[in-house]
Amino acid sequence: MFILNQQNSIANTYLAEIRNIDVQHDRLRFRKNIERLGELLAYEISKSLSFKQTSITTPLKDTSINLISDQPILISVLRAAMPFYQGFLNIYDHADSGFIGAYRTEEVKGGAEIEISLLYQAAPNIDGKEVILIDPMLATGKSFLKSIENLQKNGLPKMIHIASVIAAPEGVAYLEQNIKLPYKLWTCALDEKLNSNSYIVPGLGDAGDLAFGEKL
Repeated sequence: MFILNQQNSIANTYLAEIRNIDVQHDRLRFRKNIERLGELLAYEISKSLSFKQTSITTPLKDTSINLISDQPILISVLRAAMPFYQGFLNIYDHADSGFIGAYRTEEVKGGAEIEISLLYQAAPNIDGKEVILIDPMLATGKSFLKSIENLQKNGLPKMIHIASVIAAPEGVAYLEQNIKLPYKLWTCALDEKLNSNSYIVPGLGDAGDLAFGEKL
């Protein structure tokens, strides 16, 4: 498991601003900071991908450099992931993309069981591919698991990279217990816990609402 803020970097500035209630009202800044975190995490993930030596021609002579041998597939979980996904797309600008619509079927009260529904999926063939599954909040982990199960209709991936901005220990444990495919977990911050409504504490609130406005 890779946790970005375990090392001091500019990422901490972006994390502080997306959490800060005095800054969150600036919707443009919120989206931009989420996008920036996506770029930083995409860079870290790139170090784990496969590379091959490739020859190129400069104006002066031929040379060689190691390049990614096979672009990853980016999968965005709508709607909250859109600015986070844009950060990944800025880095992997040749990658194919897929989209999943996942949501909690109802608000959770007093520790009731969370149900996740998927209404939409549009994804390319992922068979044998490195897949980056992108969703800013890893709370219970159920939406990630259900997304992974549905994505297997499009093939069996070589590796799934689960990318979040903020994760809860309960969600991390749930994925460890239930994912049967090879996967790696990448997050910008690992928080304290889930509250009784299964929201991450301290977290940042509802990422989708902060990015795009409240939903009915």
